[in-house]
Amino acid sequence: MDCTIHKTADFIGKRWTLLILLELYKGQSNKRYSEIKKALPDITPKILSLRLKELESEGLIKKRIDASEFPVKCFYSLTKSGLDFFTIIKDIKKWALKWKVKNKQNILVMTTS
Repeated sequence: MDCTIHKTADFIGKRWTLLILLELYKGQSNKRYSEIKKALPDITPKILSLRLKELESEGLIKKRIDASEFPVKCFYSLTKSGLDFFTIIKDIKKWALKWKVKNKQNILVMTTS
């Protein structure tokens, strides 16, 4: 249970976590809660709020509050750690495209071999 990989997999493997990170990665700009919710319509408001708090606590995202006007607005963006995490995601994508059995490219190679 103290294994770094186990702890990381437990956190990252939570439902919606990767999709929230991906949404914040797209365009790499600040996004409001409502923009994230709109992009992920099936996520409940409670889970979105919980995951955003967890991601902020883990240091993968940062929350910026703009109280200069009413209503107060909160913006979320990736931290350096969060951006660095995407090198791992890109490697997983490369692996999946190369080795995924149902990938059209692999099926073509398998049927012509």
